[in-house]
Amino acid sequence: MSSTLVANPVLEPAAAPSAAAVAHFESLLTFETDCWDTHSMVTRAEPGFVLLDVRAPELYAEGHLPTAVSFPHRRIAESTLAKYPAETLFVVYCAGPHCNGADKAALRIAELGRPVKVMVGGITGWADEGFPFETSQEVEA
Repeated sequence: MSSTLVANPVLEPAAAPSAAAVAHFESLLTFETDCWDTHSMVTRAEPGFVLLDVRAPELYAEGHLPTAVSFPHRRIAESTLAKYPAETLFVVYCAGPHCNGADKAALRIAELGRPVKVMVGGITGWADEGFPFETSQEVEA
C-alpha cells in the first residue's frame, strides 16, 4: 500500500496575511450589505438608505421587500434619480445569487456618481431568512 499525498485545496494557496485580509473584507463591506442588516434597518423610520428592487415590475408586484421601490435597472438614469438628494445611499437587490441585475444597477448608479451597495442574496436570501414580503403595483418612472 503506497501513501499518496493529496493536495489540500483549502490550504493551497495559503490564506492571505491578516493585513491583506482586513483590507479585502473591509473593502468588500463597502460594496455589499446582507439581508439581515437590511431587514433590521427597513423597520426604522429613517433607515439611512433607499431600497431599490431592480427586477421587472411584474416580479415586484408579486412580492418585494418592505419599503422597497420598484426601479428596474434599465430605468436607472440621472433623470430618474433626480428626485433623490445626491448623498442618498441606494441599496439594490434582484432575484438572488443567480441574477446580476443588482450588479448592473449598482454599476449604473455608481457611474452616475451616487453611493450604492448591493444586498447580497436578493429575494432568495430574504426568503431564506424567513423575512416578510409586501405586494404593490407602484413602479418608479
